Amino acid sequence: MSFMPVIGITLDIEHTPGYAHEPWYALRENYCSAIASAGGLPVALPHEQAAADRYLDLIDGLVISGGMYDIHPELYGEVPGQEKLVTKEGRTRFERRLIEGALSRDIPLIGICGGMQLLAVLKGAKLIQDIPTEVKDSLNHMQPLPHHVAGHGVSLTPGTLISRLFQQEQILVNSVHHQAVRDVPPEIIVSAVSEDRVIEAIEIPGQRFCLGFQWHPEYLINKGEQRLFEALVEAATQHRRRSAALPLAN
Repeated sequence: MSFMPVIGITLDIEHTPGYAHEPWYALRENYCSAIASAGGLPVALPHEQAAADRYLDLIDGLVISGGMYDIHPELYGEVPGQEKLVTKEGRTRFERRLIEGALSRDIPLIGICGGMQLLAVLKGAKLIQDIPTEVKDSLNHMQPLPHHVAGHGVSLTPGTLISRLFQQEQILVNSVHHQAVRDVPPEIIVSAVSEDRVIEAIEIPGQRFCLGFQWHPEYLINKGEQRLFEALVEAATQHRRRSAALPLAN
C-alpha cells in the first residue's frame, strides 16, 4: 500500500442546540473528500488545547477550516466596529496554537475562509471587520445557497504559487464571508483579489507551502482546486520524508 500523508483538519464547534443539546463539533464532508481524492488521509482535530503539539507530531499537513464566526479584533490590535460580534474563542485559541506550531515546523498548511484570516492576523495583518459597511460598492461576498456554484470572479497575481496551481489569470469562486484581510505586511503575498479589491488569497513565502483562501476550494468547482489539494498532499509527503531523514535529538 502506498504512503498516504495524514492531513489534519480543524473542526468547527457549535454551542446552540442542533445536532445535540450539548456543544457539538461540525465539519462538512467535502473537506475530507477533497483531501482523500487527492491521495491524503484526512483526520479531524478536536479542540484539545493540551494536545496541539501531539497533533502536530502526528500530521503531515494541516487545513484550518472555515466557519460562521468572527476573528476577535483584539487579536490585531483593534476594537469591535460592529454591534454583534460572533466569536468562538476556544476554537480560535486552539487554531492559533496549531498555526504557530505548523509555521515553526514548516508543516504544509492551507487556511480556508476564517482559517485564512487567522493565519494572516498571526503574520501581522489586520482585518476588514464587515465588508458591506467598510468596502464601498462591494460585491456580495455572502452568496446564498448553494455554495458549489460560483458567486464572483477573482484575479490571480502572476508569478505566485496559487497562479501556477490554477493556471489561469482569472477564475470564478464561491463566497461565504463578511470579514476579509487588509493591511498586509511584507511577510504575506496577496495572490488573488476580487473586482472590489477584497483580498481573496494569500501565501507566506517564508514557508515551503502555506496558502490561504477566502473562498472554499474544498467544493472543487474548478480544476485548479483539485490541483491545489494534490499539491497539499505532495507537500505533506515531502514534509514527512524530510522529517524521517532528520536525526533524533539527544
